[in-house]
Amino acid sequence: MRIFVVTDMEGVCGVIDHDNWVMPTSRNYEEGRRLLTLEINAAVEGFIAAGASEILVADGHGAGGVNQAYLDRRTLLQRGFPGPYPFGLDSGFDAMAWVGQHAKAGTPLAHIAHTGWFNVLDYRINDVSVGELGQLAFCGAALGVPSIFASGDEALTREAAALLTGIETVSVKRGLTPGSGDEYDTEGYRGRNLAAVHLHPEKARELIRDGAERALKRLVRSRREFPLVKLAAPFRREVSYRPSGSTPAYRAVAEHETDFIAAMNAPERKV
Repeated sequence: MRIFVVTDMEGVCGVIDHDNWVMPTSRNYEEGRRLLTLEINAAVEGFIAAGASEILVADGHGAGGVNQAYLDRRTLLQRGFPGPYPFGLDSGFDAMAWVGQHAKAGTPLAHIAHTGWFNVLDYRINDVSVGELGQLAFCGAALGVPSIFASGDEALTREAAALLTGIETVSVKRGLTPGSGDEYDTEGYRGRNLAAVHLHPEKARELIRDGAERALKRLVRSRREFPLVKLAAPFRREVSYRPSGSTPAYRAVAEHETDFIAAMNAPERKV
C-alpha cells in the first residue's frame, strides 16, 4: 500500500501562531518543524502497522516544514513539486492523508485558518467552498485516490468530515475565536484566529498514530468506506480575495470544460 501524506504546519499541536512559528524568520520555526515532523512520524507508525509499504511525505508548507533529520527513515520526502496541482500525487498511490492541516478561510472556531494565504476570503470549486485539504482531495478523487486520514485543529476535522465521507480525523487543538472574520482585510485576518486550546504534543502524537492505523485498516478491509468525491464537468473555480493594502477586494475565476486538474491549473481572470 502506497500512501501520499501531505503536510502543513499551522495545524500542528504546539504551533501557537503564524508569525512566531511557521516562517523561516520566526523565532520558533525550528521547534515548529520538529513538532510537525514528530507528528508525521506518528502517522507513519500507524500506517506501517496497518500494512503500508511506501509512504511519500509531500512537504506542503510554503516555507517548508519538515526537518528530515527527525523524519522516520522509512519515508520518502518530497519538497518542491514537478508542477502545480496535483503536487506530485498520481494514480499509483492507494490513499492520501494530511498531517498538520488547518481549516479553510472564514471558518469559525478555527486556529490560524486560511486558504493558501490570508488574502483569500473564499475559494469555491463548482460552488463548493473548500480549503487546501479540499483542493487536493478533489484532485485525488479525479485520479482515483481516496482520502483516508487528516489531523489538525478541530475545525479542520469538521471540515474534512463534512466534505469526505468516511475520512478518519484527529483533532490536536481547538480554536476559540468565533465568527468568520469576513469583515477583515488581509493583515487583520492574519492576526485574528490565534486563540486555541492545545493537547500535550505527546498525547496528540498518540492519537495521530492510532487514527492513521485505523484509517488504513479500514481501507484494506473495504475501499467502499472511503468513496471518492467527484464533481461533474464543466469545472469552475472562483476565488474571492480580501482587501490587501492598496489592493481592493476582487473575485477571479478559472474554468475547464472537461478536466478537473486542468481547471485547477488554469490562469485566473478577474470578474
